[in-house]
Amino acid sequence: MRGLGTRARQVLKAGSAATAALTALGLFLTACATGGTGARDEGPASREAVAKGAPSAEAAASPSKTPKRVDAVKLVKDDPEVSESVKSTLTKPCVADEYPVDVSYGELTGGTTDDIVVNVMTCGDAVGIGSYVYREESGRYENVFKAEEPPVYAEIDRGDLVVTQQLYKKGDPVEYPSSEEVITYGWTATRFTEKSRTHNDYSNAVGGVDTPAPAN
Repeated sequence: MRGLGTRARQVLKAGSAATAALTALGLFLTACATGGTGARDEGPASREAVAKGAPSAEAAASPSKTPKRVDAVKLVKDDPEVSESVKSTLTKPCVADEYPVDVSYGELTGGTTDDIVVNVMTCGDAVGIGSYVYREESGRYENVFKAEEPPVYAEIDRGDLVVTQQLYKKGDPVEYPSSEEVITYGWTATRFTEKSRTHNDYSNAVGGVDTPAPAN
């Protein structure tokens, strides 16, 4: 799927894995070049260097929110705001104990703990069928946003909620929607409000319906 859908996320994950492998290789080669210790032997730092150098680990560490991991599948299944059709997708895992759920933790509503974004997809083709945001209030998570018009996918982007809704015309294959709406929401007091909206139209000439060969 084009846009910010499954294909893009798979590419990002693959790219992250490749970058991690290259970084590990670089660290290994550096360690070999320095005699296997991974650090140069320059002796202990002077008192003056310590005094004027980087702050200690205690000083450098700054307090930050620690994501409170939750059972996202149970959270969605117990939520009365979620439709029964979406809940039916979570009656059993796709494979082994893996459910078709993506979960993100981050700051969206300015609360004392991280908010939770949950995307529920289909097992077969990973089409987003429901996106939800949960905010902790009085020790429990409350649903403060939902979108259940597939294909849909929600993400956290620099403190904003970005929802991508792919649109189809009659005859469009699943992997080639005709267009998409990218909607950015911001939190205002008690709810999300729309900040901006971008509409993207796709060309059917690339990757769409096969063009018949010209007659001789």
